[in-house]
Amino acid sequence: MALGKSRLIFLLMLAFCGVCFGAVYRVGDSNGWTSRGLVDYNEWASTKDFHVNDTLIFTYNNQFHNVMQVTNQDFESCNPTSPVAVYTSGSDTVTLERPGNFYFMCGAPGHCQAGQRVEITATLPTPDDSFASPSPTPYGSSPSASHSEVLSPSSALSTSPALHFSKLGLGVTMFVLSTLLGFVF
Repeated sequence: MALGKSRLIFLLMLAFCGVCFGAVYRVGDSNGWTSRGLVDYNEWASTKDFHVNDTLIFTYNNQFHNVMQVTNQDFESCNPTSPVAVYTSGSDTVTLERPGNFYFMCGAPGHCQAGQRVEITATLPTPDDSFASPSPTPYGSSPSASHSEVLSPSSALSTSPALHFSKLGLGVTMFVLSTLLGFVF
């Protein structure tokens, strides 16, 4: 009987692990977060599949830029007066904690109008997405058309694909694992 419960708990633990992984993306790839017109951020975002628990890294010169999370209405009008959140470190991480649309812009005068804004749509991961790593860029194709800029959580400069645990997912996994070990021993 205890062995049957252990197997059930193990299977539940595997199911929980499917939702606790997330990818890390550097916004704008190697160009980062800039207003110099080097990146069409919405085109950049359209080449990615963002999921809940994925992390965005905004890298920029904080003397000239910032990151503001705003509402759809403020995004459409480039209005920086009532942001949902403001980031100013120059290397900011934002975890997509729910499904839906997220709107980001630079609040410096004229930067949003110049294109320094991005809309991100996060969806719930499917079981297949949780364990699959992004495919490498085929020879001769554009790197912006792939997931080649998914970053390792340990290095914002790495371009290798990586998965990581969210804090909640790790907590759930540890709880289930400790429960499993309690039943076994």
